[in-house]
Amino acid sequence: MHIGVTVSPLPSLPCVMFVPCFVPCAGRLFWCNDKLNRIRASKLNIPKQVDRFSKYSPSPLSMKQFIDFGSANACEKTSFMFLRQELPVRLANIMKEIDFLPDKLLSTPSLKLLHSWYAQSLIELVDFLEKDPDDKNILTKFTETLINVRNRHNNVVPTMAQGVLEYKEAFGVDPVTNQNVQYFLDRFYMSRISTRMLMNQHTLIFDGSTNPAHPKHIGSIDPNCDVVEVVKDAYESAKMLCDQYYLTSPEVEIKQVNFEGPSDPIHIVYVPSHLYHMLFELFKNAMRATVETHETSLHLPPIKVRVSLGGEDLTIKMSDRGGGVPLRKIERLFSYMYSTAPSPVAENTRNAPLAGFGYGLPISRLYAKYFQGDLQLYSMEGYGTSAVIYLKALSTESIERLPVFNKSALRHYQTSTEADDWCIPSSEPKILGKYEYSV
Repeated sequence: MHIGVTVSPLPSLPCVMFVPCFVPCAGRLFWCNDKLNRIRASKLNIPKQVDRFSKYSPSPLSMKQFIDFGSANACEKTSFMFLRQELPVRLANIMKEIDFLPDKLLSTPSLKLLHSWYAQSLIELVDFLEKDPDDKNILTKFTETLINVRNRHNNVVPTMAQGVLEYKEAFGVDPVTNQNVQYFLDRFYMSRISTRMLMNQHTLIFDGSTNPAHPKHIGSIDPNCDVVEVVKDAYESAKMLCDQYYLTSPEVEIKQVNFEGPSDPIHIVYVPSHLYHMLFELFKNAMRATVETHETSLHLPPIKVRVSLGGEDLTIKMSDRGGGVPLRKIERLFSYMYSTAPSPVAENTRNAPLAGFGYGLPISRLYAKYFQGDLQLYSMEGYGTSAVIYLKALSTESIERLPVFNKSALRHYQTSTEADDWCIPSSEPKILGKYEYSV
């Protein structure tokens, strides 16, 4: 009789169930019992593991270091030894911050499910700390584990978004909670971007295969990323979506300026999928605003894109004539608690495909900031909006921006509402008649 182990997902931590199966081997019975005991012990030890690894600060890598990790001399053993320590550190740091979210938010089914994913992933990764890096089977199992962890976390963004939406609709949001949730989600999603980057690099480089579509890529990084080609690709995808819904779409005008060589195309070391994500989101917003603002016009004004490469920055500016937004609302566009789109409902198929949870812009800004860049909006109400993406031109300066749990982070969650130290104008003008004197 052989005892196998399956994990049944619950809203809280997964529980262990026993499923008998017939394998006539006493050795396997002992192995399964031993593994079962280790799994049970690990689950009971999760808070200690979180405390243990959250005491370490994450180690940010530069784009050049990512390239070196995946070069012709790439060493799977070195990558394994780094990731088996670094991934638990990054997970534990952000898991520590999850505990500072409002209790009512933590009690939502979505947050319970999400926490169970992170706990399970931490357990599986910590299990490799004492494993022999010279054992090829261990390296293979580690790669398989990374793929499982990555797949488990595929729906982290919509799951967290659903939890925040449930909380907001049930309890409303006060200014302090809004500030804390905004601070947390920026860090939470940035942490997720970074862990997926590490896992993608390892699995893509060491799984023994080459992507036939991108043979020169090093993992997910293109050492010679053609920026204008990514712009065109993102435009075509957004145009197809816009045409499907609105039956029309604006054209695009692209110009590039290369400071190093005016006639040379612009290439940088970057992750094309990250750049595509940002551009696709900006094109969707620009197209939607342009079409809806000029719905009675025979011709739509084009979207203008300018790409400029300097000695320090790679800058992409996208300008539309979609009517713009008031200055007062610019910062709201980057808020996770605010969206101009209707709340997404699974059964509702009538919502515009160019809308959603309202997370497109804040997540896109995080992709830009991940390697020390930025994404900013400038708008002229009544005319249009310009979005500017800033990226580092040099791979040595493109360094991961990572959240770390420390006393400074803790103070953010302990912030209380304070009186503004600037005068707040009243909605009605004061009656000053009693202070007026005739001359």
